[in-house]
Amino acid sequence: MSQTQSTVNPFAEMQAGRPTGPLVQGYEVIIGFETHTQLTTASKIFSRASTAFGAEPNTQASAVDFALPGALPVMNKGAVQRAIEFGLAVNAHIAGHSVFARKNYFYPDLPKGYQISQFEIPVVQGGSVEFFVDGKPHSVRLVRAHLEEDAGKSLHEDFIGMSGIDLNRAGTPLLEIVTEPDMRSSAEAVAYAKELHKIVTWIGICDGNMQEGSFRCDANVSVRKPGGPLGTRREIKNLNSFKFMQQAIDFEVRWQIEQIEDGHAIQQATVLFDPDTGETRSMRTKEDAADYRYFPDPDLPPLVIGRDWVEKTRSEMSELPRVMAARFVADYGLPEYDAGQLTQSKATAAYFEAVAAASKQAKLASNWVMGELSRRLNGEEKSIEASTVSAAQLAALIGRIADGTISNNAARQVFDALWTGEGESADAIIEAKSLKQMSDTGELEKIIDDVLAANAKNVEEVRAGNAKAMNALVGQAMKATKGKANPAQVNELLKKKLG
Repeated sequence: MSQTQSTVNPFAEMQAGRPTGPLVQGYEVIIGFETHTQLTTASKIFSRASTAFGAEPNTQASAVDFALPGALPVMNKGAVQRAIEFGLAVNAHIAGHSVFARKNYFYPDLPKGYQISQFEIPVVQGGSVEFFVDGKPHSVRLVRAHLEEDAGKSLHEDFIGMSGIDLNRAGTPLLEIVTEPDMRSSAEAVAYAKELHKIVTWIGICDGNMQEGSFRCDANVSVRKPGGPLGTRREIKNLNSFKFMQQAIDFEVRWQIEQIEDGHAIQQATVLFDPDTGETRSMRTKEDAADYRYFPDPDLPPLVIGRDWVEKTRSEMSELPRVMAARFVADYGLPEYDAGQLTQSKATAAYFEAVAAASKQAKLASNWVMGELSRRLNGEEKSIEASTVSAAQLAALIGRIADGTISNNAARQVFDALWTGEGESADAIIEAKSLKQMSDTGELEKIIDDVLAANAKNVEEVRAGNAKAMNALVGQAMKATKGKANPAQVNELLKKKLG
């Protein structure tokens, strides 16, 4: 359930100077996000029941989760700790005093008849998320991030003519992260969601498993004519894949524009995206804050966070991804794109740094980690932690490219052998497969002389200024050396002999 309509309305008029995005059929797209991030605590937010995923239905729900008479909630300190960490990661204000409220509504998977959440005073206030879209910097302002409990889950597919209720998820701690309506396209919205996903997994407050519901996004979408009043928004619920997120927003934008162009008014509503049809469909009319009859929870005292707790947390936090990316640009001379890709996860960043430090070849290390290594990992659906080529092995291989021992083509053969376990080290594989580049200049000159004698027509064309003919001669020389010659050296010798 959304709390976008609380103390600060993220669909209020935009701040002066906010950028206008690309128009769609003459309309400006306005997007805001609410993301439910499941926190990585071992127990629930107000009870000791386990949060482990995959247990048999209704085996991990306690009397507190049901709000049975006499069962009192007790705040999970670990959930608060994770909220503080997130607030620091996005440069937000951590409230020293915040309040829990009861959000009243009926749904079969909410046996209490209310959800414990935060309303007027959330624990995290403000902040921003920064990222790149097509190489251009973007920033999305956050309104708030508040702690709340999750509801249970209705099960429809296993029953005929009825639904089952699994309350294992009831009471699982969530941090709901609400943005201002700062996004102007589905591409920007997806880039924001990916960056947010990276932040919460990087700092370890969420496992980020979208298939299991650990990271669920709701997109508030509206359209308007440039300079006109804000349009009526519709909220697309529970987007649990970046691919479907983009498809859902794009469809919703087109649908709203068509409705407006046909003379129909947009009705505020909550909608669901059907990936099978690629369409959104209305789920219910949208509630406002007044519909939930919020009031302070009488069983929970205010949440008080001392500044010493906040500062201790700040001192213990690891380097954040955007800070690390900036360091990679400054220290290693990498392009911003490379730095961004290499800081998608802590494991990838650590692997790159280990390769760069050992090989002293940062750009080559970046190219190989983003290129050949990533291709292999993606092809076998492995994480970088499961790579069969260690950072030390890749660094040694890169060192042999840098010192001219092997060509790039030979290096790929060495990498393949390392990946499949044919050899323990790059040097051993290079020797076993005779992959060293030719170092005997006299032998190479003799081969080039033979190539020139056998390709008189190409020689004439080169002297006439035909660049393609030069490439043909290089190719013939490389073929004659079975790929062991250094292409740059071949080029140099050919130019010298051809005047």
